[in-house]
Amino acid sequence: MRYIGNKENLLDKIHQVMQSKNIQGNSFFDFFSGTVNVGKFFKKLSYQVFSSDLLYFSYVLQRAYITNNQELHFEKIRNKLRFETSILFASPLQIVVDYLNQIEPKEGFIFQNYTPSGNRMFYSAENGKIIDAIRQQIEDWKAENLISENEYFVLLACLIETVPFYANISGVYAAFQKKWDARAIKKMILRPVEFVVNNKENFAFNKNSVELLDKIEADIFYLDPPYNQRQYAPNYHLLETIAKYDNPEIKGVAGLRNYENEKSKFCNAVTALQELSVIAEKGKYKTLILSYNNEGIMPQEQIISTLKHFGKVELIEFDYTRFKSNSNGESKYKKTIKEQLYILQR
Repeated sequence: MRYIGNKENLLDKIHQVMQSKNIQGNSFFDFFSGTVNVGKFFKKLSYQVFSSDLLYFSYVLQRAYITNNQELHFEKIRNKLRFETSILFASPLQIVVDYLNQIEPKEGFIFQNYTPSGNRMFYSAENGKIIDAIRQQIEDWKAENLISENEYFVLLACLIETVPFYANISGVYAAFQKKWDARAIKKMILRPVEFVVNNKENFAFNKNSVELLDKIEADIFYLDPPYNQRQYAPNYHLLETIAKYDNPEIKGVAGLRNYENEKSKFCNAVTALQELSVIAEKGKYKTLILSYNNEGIMPQEQIISTLKHFGKVELIEFDYTRFKSNSNGESKYKKTIKEQLYILQR
């Protein structure tokens, strides 16, 4: 998924740093879950994972990847559909996904508001109707008790993981492109997600993680907060609307939903440092890892000064390729940026 700060390509390096610093444990709290790539990675390493994010679409992914701990069979809906896929040895999930790929498109909320029919070019008219049809069908199956709660979130995750590949955007949903991107005019094909099983009891939350500090104890706290003043909620509002499918009131050129209750204090330098101090002080952890970069709004020296009140602090830096939609201002000429890992040992 295209997502600012997505750590998917850095996880092996981050894990190598943890091993080199002898950071060990059995439990892991992914404090800003986002795309859930970090939580998935450490779940596969047999950590018990706690995961949380303010955004509901992230919670959908958490429920599919983190708390679900088995390969699902979709027995009720498959018995009702009697649908045969052309794919040899298809999994139950693949069969249901293939069925959803051939249902009749519908003119719903996404088509009416985020395609040319709504004077916006986030999705083609064809793909807008496909998204509406699939999203409505999943909701209908849930209402009819034809899919379990886990199956519901897995199917929603399939949709959330698929739609960014057909979005007519440069990186985020704060604006659409005025000309059609080649991938945006291709017919959308729903993709199955993977099942991640580790035989541990894992937990997912749709909350500000600071509210969980008195409830969660984990060996490792991993913080990957926003780096700048741009809030994540408006940048990914369309994924939020597809996930909730709540027909919200929208406004502006981009059709933004209200995100008043989804703002992060880490998008302001002063409140970010205050919030970091609260987490470092009240969190129940052995090691806290703050993943940041050298262009973040919290100054390096102030981060270290804040964290060192609570234990030993070490900073590890390495280069990585800049995310495209962050290439603005003078920094747009720089192809790399420094990832910073602030490691706090209690």
